[in-house]
Amino acid sequence: MSDHKKIDKDITNYYSNKILTHGNSPQGVDWNGEESQVLRFKELSKVIKDRSTFSLLDYGCGYAAYLDFLSKKFKNFKYYGFDLSSEMIKASRERIPDTSDCSFSSSIENIPMVDYVIASGVFNVKLDNDSSRWREYTLSILNKINSLSSKGFSFNCLTSYSDQSKKRNDLYYADPLFFFDYCKNSFSKRITLIHDYDLYEFTILVIKE
Repeated sequence: MSDHKKIDKDITNYYSNKILTHGNSPQGVDWNGEESQVLRFKELSKVIKDRSTFSLLDYGCGYAAYLDFLSKKFKNFKYYGFDLSSEMIKASRERIPDTSDCSFSSSIENIPMVDYVIASGVFNVKLDNDSSRWREYTLSILNKINSLSSKGFSFNCLTSYSDQSKKRNDLYYADPLFFFDYCKNSFSKRITLIHDYDLYEFTILVIKE
């Protein structure tokens, strides 16, 4: 088993246990509560420049809480939800059945090119992987996300500027300057780093030209 496939398997088991334990709730996708979850969605959604119609992939969709948020803000869009965990996909479909404008999959090969990709919280839990291995894994996913988006994508990470006393060994605290630089040099000249909201994290918007 390759290194990345092993990480995929471990992460799948971790989040499957979360949703089975806590159900369709922020805790079910390893967040503290709904208020912070909505704040993350607001920051991530700043990448969406089309107000009329667009397609979007929710990468690491969990139980599709982001779809609830999107539906309140936009009217015409096509949504794809992807999650490694089949338990998460099951939870999503129990809440929101597949339609022509909304579908879920645990296989990324089933996802077509979209206008935008959103990735919320997928890089936070590194488990027992060291930071250098996890950063390599994170970059591989960002490159995949880039290949799936035609107009842009956004993602968030816990920040390395977090208080040292509050850091956990199983979480990944990313250097925002490194990821800004990587995205600027690899994906687009139009990169926004958002680090001014009241959470121990940052959001990066990649807007393609």
